[in-house]
Amino acid sequence: MALPTEPRKLIIDCDPGIDDAVALTIALFDPRLEVVAVTAAGGNVAAEQATANLQALVAFLDPPRLPRIGVASADTSLPARPYSMHGADGLGGLDLPRVPLHGGHVSEKVIWECIKAHPREVTIVALGPLTNISRVLQRDPGIAELIGALVICGGTAQGLGNATPVADFNFFCDPAAARHVLREPVTKTLVPLETTSQVVYDLDLLDRLPRDYTRAGKILRPMLAYAFRAQRQLLGCEGIRLHDVATLVAATNPELFERETVAADVEIAGELTAGMLVVDRRSNRVWRSNADLLVACDAVGVRDRVLRGLAAAGEAT
Repeated sequence: MALPTEPRKLIIDCDPGIDDAVALTIALFDPRLEVVAVTAAGGNVAAEQATANLQALVAFLDPPRLPRIGVASADTSLPARPYSMHGADGLGGLDLPRVPLHGGHVSEKVIWECIKAHPREVTIVALGPLTNISRVLQRDPGIAELIGALVICGGTAQGLGNATPVADFNFFCDPAAARHVLREPVTKTLVPLETTSQVVYDLDLLDRLPRDYTRAGKILRPMLAYAFRAQRQLLGCEGIRLHDVATLVAATNPELFERETVAADVEIAGELTAGMLVVDRRSNRVWRSNADLLVACDAVGVRDRVLRGLAAAGEAT
């Protein structure tokens, strides 16, 4: 008889964001995971709003194991964006009750303390700009060897961006942080935009969500209904893509993804290319390999894992 395995320790660094909120809801109620911390970063919304969203989501969902919460640094500056798929509050106008956080620490401090407390045991799932991860590594370069793994939602290896013609939003928000993190000696997995975009959800997703009498259903239903409306009104598309949710599945079910080891960097100075992920594919490559790039996925398998995760969150709340 096989012995039960210990839950995998996770830190979720995010900028909620509708798809961040969906990923967080799934992770907090996945019995395979122990979410030791959730940390806020400015990105989809400004730092203060990101922190407020994260606090409100965790408090409302009330998971069986409460994670530590990290506060986004208010000195983060964000680039202007022409439109947002997330609404003014980042959560599609969900209007959750504000929850004051007493004695909260900034995100990079929370990440650092959790890694030090559980050396080589924690996987960081980075769902927003890499600002916090970069600051942790700047604060203590030696922490790199204590991070178990780092799974990053970011980049586009094919140069098909969503923030600019060649950059995804997360890398575009803080190109210097993305470059710094990619150059650090941490075990890294990049989940690029073209791979997360392979998983598309039609309107029938709304029929598969937890019922609205559950806590999970009360936040998922209005948020995802907003996401479908925004996608149709702003981009003229019927389906939605939940990039952060696919990245969470890449961390929990890596067998559903095809990967290749690459040598990668991020452009930080280009007038048109800031935030662009650059992969050296030359036959006489000089750059050293520094990341695993997920180049394809089993879209049906990923959707199945997501639907199971949503059902489990509904049952638990």
